Formats: sequence, structure tokens, C-alpha cells
Amino acid sequence: MMETSVLTIRRATVADAALLADLGARTFSETFSADNRPEDMGAYLATSFSPEQQATELADTRVTFLIVEINGIAVGYAMLRSGETPKEVRGENPIELVRFYVSQDWHGRGIGESLMQRCLEETRRRDYQTLWLGVWERNSRARAFYRKWKFYDVGEHIFQLGNDLQNDILMERNL
Repeated sequence: MMETSVLTIRRATVADAALLADLGARTFSETFSADNRPEDMGAYLATSFSPEQQATELADTRVTFLIVEINGIAVGYAMLRSGETPKEVRGENPIELVRFYVSQDWHGRGIGESLMQRCLEETRRRDYQTLWLGVWERNSRARAFYRKWKFYDVGEHIFQLGNDLQNDILMERNL
């Protein structure tokens, strides 16, 4: 990060639906397009990152979005959601880290570390004791990042990207 850059992390509001649709589609595409069929990416992006879909998620009381901004420009975000938990996640009082993305232009500048720290603070503040996530088995960069933050493998589940059934590694950490 440049010395004059100001990093802020804020909670998203319903007014951020279009921003999150754009940021979510862009960061997901940056991360996975090279390793997936265009038709599968297109189908997933269309259903997961429309402004309407983001507005629905933002209105869900079980969901919290955190947006990272540098000098007022969104460069990353995280989505936390309470609710159903796979049987492989055994930690007490769990919450899911559903999405965690930083724009590729900002990789390696400490943005992910700042965002993860804020996610941990948010989950502790809300008295959750376990943070869990699913990460694509072929996303070695993300898996290494999560291991650095003391997440460990607890199982697997299927993630559907368009018509492609993919294997995600389930990881959790205690808080």
C-alpha cells in the first residue's frame, strides 16, 4: 500500500448492492476464470452476483458484508453468514466465512490480512466461537492464506459452478 493510502473496512448496507455485485463478479472472475469453462463461469456469475441477489443477501439478518476500501474505492470484501453448518464442522457456535476476496491489483499489500483480522473481530464481537469456510481444492494460494490464519481441514463438500461440480475443502478455526 502507498503511504498516502487510507484503508477502511466498513459494514455494507443495502445501498451497496450494485457495488457488491460488481466487486463480487470481478474478484470471483479474476480468481477462477482461467481454470474454468466460460459457460460455467457465466452461469455462476449471473445467478450469484446480480444487484438483486446482492440486495437479497444484504437484507438477510444472518449475513454481514465487510467492504475494504482504499481511498474510498472498494478493493475487497468478505461475507459472513450464520445458520446451517455441515456435520464436518465440529467447533462450538460456528459462523461461515462465505466469501473472502481482494482485487488482484491489491494482492500482496496486506489487504487480506486486514480484512481477515476484521472478520475475526466481528465474529468474536458477536460471540461466535468457530469460523469455517469452503475453499476450492485447486486454490492453493487461498488454502495457504487460511492455514496461515490457523484454519485447518475438516472435510470436503461439493460446490457447483454452473454445470461443473467441484470439490471444496472445508476448513475451520477456533476463535
